[in-house]
Amino acid sequence: MMCKVVFLLEERSMKALLEGLMPRFFPDLKFQCVQHEGKHDLEKSIPRKLRGWQEPGVHFVVVYDNDRGNCIELKQRLTALCNESGRPDTLVRIACQELEAWYFGDTEALSLAFDKKQLRTIGDKARYRDPDSMAYPSKELSKLIPEFQKISGARKMSVHLSRTANRSGSYHELMDGIERLAASMSLPE
Repeated sequence: MMCKVVFLLEERSMKALLEGLMPRFFPDLKFQCVQHEGKHDLEKSIPRKLRGWQEPGVHFVVVYDNDRGNCIELKQRLTALCNESGRPDTLVRIACQELEAWYFGDTEALSLAFDKKQLRTIGDKARYRDPDSMAYPSKELSKLIPEFQKISGARKMSVHLSRTANRSGSYHELMDGIERLAASMSLPE
């Protein structure tokens, strides 16, 4: 039986990022990204998708931006939705605070993706040291990179982000979770 990971995502930029990262970091892992039109749409969709998906060997991963909410309560709520839907094995991961914080976690990748050498050293500044605590990383990116667009930016970053050299804890939580999930699945060698 062929196993696959289905990512349930709240927006297109996360889909663009994962579609670039997954083949680089997990080349043998079959995956599918299902984007939604925001948080409300994703939350409504979780029970239907988890109950109705009939393909055998599918493992689900829900990825959700925290957006200055209570991360613990949010993860508990989403995990409860997955449990109630009969899929307690669903991996739930929260991007703190937004997906774009992960870009600040790897300033070398940010510099390469946008061809701006000065971005390499911004991680030394106090306001950028802990990317997961930044309140509005997407707005901060727009200040530093006026041409920044969420979807094209995600595609550019997916080429350069490192699997390990990132200061974002929520980025590592997602990558480590996927790694454990991939290891638990019977992947071809």
